[in-house]
Amino acid sequence: MSVLQRPVVIGTRDSALALWQTNWVMARLKELFPEQAFEVKAIKTKGDKILDVALAKIGDKGLFTKELEVSMLEGEIDMAVHSLKDLPTVLPEGLTIGAMCVREDCRDILISRHGGLDALPQGARVGTASLRRKAQIWQVRPDLELLDIRGNLQTRLRKMEEQNLDGLILAAAGVIRLGWAEKISQYIPVDMCLPAVGQGSIGIEIREGDDEIAKIVGALNHHETSVSIRAERALMRTLEGGCQVPIGSLGRLQEGRLVLDGIVASLDGKHVARGREEGDPSQPEEVGIRLAEQLLQQGAREILNVVRQETELQ
Repeated sequence: MSVLQRPVVIGTRDSALALWQTNWVMARLKELFPEQAFEVKAIKTKGDKILDVALAKIGDKGLFTKELEVSMLEGEIDMAVHSLKDLPTVLPEGLTIGAMCVREDCRDILISRHGGLDALPQGARVGTASLRRKAQIWQVRPDLELLDIRGNLQTRLRKMEEQNLDGLILAAAGVIRLGWAEKISQYIPVDMCLPAVGQGSIGIEIREGDDEIAKIVGALNHHETSVSIRAERALMRTLEGGCQVPIGSLGRLQEGRLVLDGIVASLDGKHVARGREEGDPSQPEEVGIRLAEQLLQQGAREILNVVRQETELQ
């Protein structure tokens, strides 16, 4: 491939995790394209600036992505590196996903001085910013007081100490990437808490029609990760769910088949639509749509309508 006569500019949020992910992407690209120059441009997003309001209340249409997308459409950056779970399932016109990078551990984890979820005392106070986690964890521990806690990983860990919380529930991938795996008390099983759509993967967004950048970025696409998450995103898109609704999903390849699990839950975890679909890995979107239809038949639409009304009222 011919080398571009200018640096390729990689856009990112400016949090420690976002910069780790971007530096990981840049290191891989430099290995693959040693003659090409790359540089990083850090940009603050709306989600980084509003830290005193629960995510579900501010809405989620591009909360952590819009400013990066505007920069890309204006030609200031060539690609944007995201936690794939933050990337809306419908992208702005003119943009597309150029690569879904190999998935890190997709589970949620608990950090607690008490040990695992079973060891938490009755009525323990646990921090999480996610409606999806709250809804599923309350199914197994309805006694827990699950509190909104926002900010980057360092901020959340500090708040846990300051507020004397009994625990913190986070995505495993970010904790592992920042080198804090020893802090993890429990990896929460996916049959107890299905992850967010795309959780654990880094997504690279590019301009449609930018063939030179597409060739560079496409080298980092991981087939199994991409197939699995395309199914998860199709499920979410069909349910018209955003990042801040209690939808969990996980796709994976098993014996040549694509297996997709999904859940939609009420905020208190008492009303649940849960299902599984299998299908051809070459048609992941079809598998996602079929599972969404299965969940809709179980009342997922009604559950989500109530969730939206409740989050607007809070």
